[in-house]
Amino acid sequence: MNDRKFAQKTRRGGAKPFNKGAKSASRPAWRDRDSHSDGPVILYGWHTVTMALQNPERRIRKLTLTENAARRLAEENIETRIAPEIVRPQEIDRLLSPDAVHQGLLAEADPLPSPDIETLEQEGMVLVLDQITDPHNVGAILRSAAAFAVKAIVTTARHSPEATGVLAKAASGALELVPIVTVQNLARALTALNERGFQTVGLDSQGSEDLSEVALREPLALVLGAEGKGLRQLTRETCSVVARLDMPGEIKSLNVSNAAVLSLYVGASRLGLMKR
Repeated sequence: MNDRKFAQKTRRGGAKPFNKGAKSASRPAWRDRDSHSDGPVILYGWHTVTMALQNPERRIRKLTLTENAARRLAEENIETRIAPEIVRPQEIDRLLSPDAVHQGLLAEADPLPSPDIETLEQEGMVLVLDQITDPHNVGAILRSAAAFAVKAIVTTARHSPEATGVLAKAASGALELVPIVTVQNLARALTALNERGFQTVGLDSQGSEDLSEVALREPLALVLGAEGKGLRQLTRETCSVVARLDMPGEIKSLNVSNAAVLSLYVGASRLGLMKR
């Protein structure tokens, strides 16, 4: 059974956003982060679930643990927040896909809220994903984004994976750290970022110059396209700059998640963010 089928099987009514009306200084205007999802978020694995348990903005509906996982949580003083159901590992195996590495933890949760694009801080870096659909890649990008203190990831409601299951596991807890802004039209979102002073830099093999040679400034939005087709034409045309990543070896292209971490490193280094 895959993660989507699990969500459909275990759903007991539509997911409701946690504390939808809440506001904070850093994340003022909220929407459901998974506004295109039709069920609860499924989280499994040690880092994924423990980060969710420690995030006050994440509402946990149900928590299923093995005895070993429950013992480890107690030893590390991580509160479960709700009474867990203790089961044998095979019970969690049965609920997830055969290749899911759950480490004895499985949670159902409400989607996280998400900021509007107009409320993004005008400093540091954001990532914009143009129809990247592989959940493993998006999860890995989220993990790198958290490592480089990215302010948010902007993605489309359609042609993007839900922030659940495989993606959440690949993100290794980064879902709780990096806000995801979901937009209906990416070109309009890029236009809004341009108008708010962001330098929007598209990464494309046909870019006019290498990213390391571009005069980068804050706030910076790095735009990544799907493997194979890359940035769509309208996306490319809306970016203020289109740059490439030059490779010295025989292979000139990178997996999109690797391209993301390399471009983030270049951006953070050039902007002086590594020293903050």
